[in-house]
Amino acid sequence: MNKQKMAFFAISLMAANYCAAGGLLTNTNQNVAFNRMLSRDASIGIDGVYSNPAGVAFMADGAHLSINWQMARQTRTIKNDYALFTNNTNNPITPRDFKGKAFAPVLPSVQFAYNHKNISWQAGLAVGGGGGKCKFENGLGSFERIVSETAAGACAIAGVIDQTTGTPYFTTDRMFGNEGKYTYESYMRGRQYYYGLSLGAAYKFRPDLSGYVGLRGIYATCNYYGYVRNIKVGNVPLYSMLDATRTNSADIELNCNQSGFGFTPIIGIDYKTKHWNFAAKYEFKTRIRLKNESVNQIPSIGNLPANLINAFVQAGIPEQTAAAIVSSERVAGAMTSLKSGFDKELTQAIGEYADDAQIPGDIPAMLTVGVGYSPVTPLRINAGFHYYWDKQAVSYNHHEKKLKRGTYELSAGVEYDAAKFITVSAGWQNTNYGITDSYMDDKSFVVNSNSVAAGACLHLSKTIDVNIAYFCTLYGHKKTAEQSAGGNYTADYTRSNNVLGIGVDLNL
Repeated sequence: MNKQKMAFFAISLMAANYCAAGGLLTNTNQNVAFNRMLSRDASIGIDGVYSNPAGVAFMADGAHLSINWQMARQTRTIKNDYALFTNNTNNPITPRDFKGKAFAPVLPSVQFAYNHKNISWQAGLAVGGGGGKCKFENGLGSFERIVSETAAGACAIAGVIDQTTGTPYFTTDRMFGNEGKYTYESYMRGRQYYYGLSLGAAYKFRPDLSGYVGLRGIYATCNYYGYVRNIKVGNVPLYSMLDATRTNSADIELNCNQSGFGFTPIIGIDYKTKHWNFAAKYEFKTRIRLKNESVNQIPSIGNLPANLINAFVQAGIPEQTAAAIVSSERVAGAMTSLKSGFDKELTQAIGEYADDAQIPGDIPAMLTVGVGYSPVTPLRINAGFHYYWDKQAVSYNHHEKKLKRGTYELSAGVEYDAAKFITVSAGWQNTNYGITDSYMDDKSFVVNSNSVAAGACLHLSKTIDVNIAYFCTLYGHKKTAEQSAGGNYTADYTRSNNVLGIGVDLNL
């Protein structure tokens, strides 16, 4: 029945990068000031605790506190085209869209600094990666592809058995049939949060030069849950061929919690003149090993020969004759190959979610460089560049090696003091990943994008500022094609992303 293919369901129950602006595993939208401008790498403000920590040393003496709330909504859409999808009795349409929805109603962050003379003590708390839940209510195209190939494989083996007996039975419409028709139920959900607490200090060496050193601790917590249930090939529930006493014996269910710790050393520098400001920050790679706690259900095909014999007996064939058919070289060879392939693929497929396993999930090193220019006092223009060393950040089965390079980002933003009580701003950011066709799959994918933002900072008093912002990300499309058992399998990947935020800055 080609059931070894079903093992791949397990690895498809994974999601990441839900509502982030930034690299593969990095959220750069950690303050609403960023959300309204998208280019803050050379800005001097309390949000610089994340974006330009060295520049915070140039703020006035005293305490500075920023409290931020963001709400993010994202969709993922994969359009798959595969000829075998037409065998889906409930939805015989190809191409077909598989949609996932991610929603993070509360993404909080806090930045704090206390400046005294030449030194700035700083702390920040934010969701540095992930930040939401993603649901595919009907599973993924890769789920259905495997179900469709399983159905086709079941009909093929049914044909071998009926040819061996010389009597049509398994290929009749009341059993598997010979067209590969199927039905199934599928669901997938992923949740991922990387909480980050940073501590550090900036020192003003001269009136125009400052430096920063700090450390961020990361706590990662993730959960992946999904299933493939109630698979039926033709008119045969698949469980009846595995263990007829358990209606869920053919189901695959994954429920895996992952958690881990890591630390990120950070250094930064800022140099300012009358009209210009230059800043840079480097975050070292964060080594994280995620510990699994899993309760998974995995089907076994060890009972398949006995169940086939029982099916023959129910059809009126003597048990001795049925046993001879099942043990014949052609049929037994097919089942032995099936089991060995299934066991091998299953081990490879669910290794990432095996109970008590430790899985690499590094956050890549990151360099940010920013330039700010203020030709007149009310106007500030910024440009920035980010680079992420994605290929050096280890992931499961060294998936990072399939990238052609790391991610880079270009940004530009402007803010203008329109009145004493309000500053308006807008910005743009381009994110370009080093993705390849082999890197892309529907369990976790990225697409090159452009983000645009607008917002305002309301100056309510000398000590209170309120940032309000909205940004959206306009994603491109990435198309891939590969040959599979049923012919050409194509995918067209894209996303949408919308983030709304409000923050309060206190200068005490």
